[in-house]
Amino acid sequence: MSRRLALWIPLGLFVAFLVVVGFGLRRPPQTVLASRLVGKPLPEFDLPGRIDGHDGLKTADFRTGRPVLLNVFASWCVPCAIEAPQLAALKARGVTIHAIAIRDRGEDIAEFLARYGDPFARIGFDDRSRVQLALGSSGVPESFVIDGKGIIRHQHIGEIRPDQVDALVAKVEAAR
Repeated sequence: MSRRLALWIPLGLFVAFLVVVGFGLRRPPQTVLASRLVGKPLPEFDLPGRIDGHDGLKTADFRTGRPVLLNVFASWCVPCAIEAPQLAALKARGVTIHAIAIRDRGEDIAEFLARYGDPFARIGFDDRSRVQLALGSSGVPESFVIDGKGIIRHQHIGEIRPDQVDALVAKVEAAR
């Protein structure tokens, strides 16, 4: 009997494996990595500015008592150009927008802003993506609603689409 049981154990383990794999395949994959910092303070940083008319960006700039949208972008990012009109619409509706330029050059960002518009109050340059990674940002573009105390209240992954502007304005208002 023990020999017979020993013959069935591999089959039982294989069936159990198939059940586990089957349940795993039925679950939708998580293709976007959300930041674990939502609800927590911004990490400390101090990024230089490289464009005339724009100061650099540091953590203290988010502790002003007013909520701000932080946009992580790059001049080489096609979806960043696509979201430019939505950022302009957010600015027109009174949203203050600061930016972090990822692995970029001042002259390239200046050209990008001249072409697509400039909604940013401040732009910090993150040459090595250290701040981007500290934020838990998984790519560009990505935006964060930061309350007036410097706490991350919302993360928007990917480009902002026209139908998402109202929801982002509401998130900024809720962060007051």
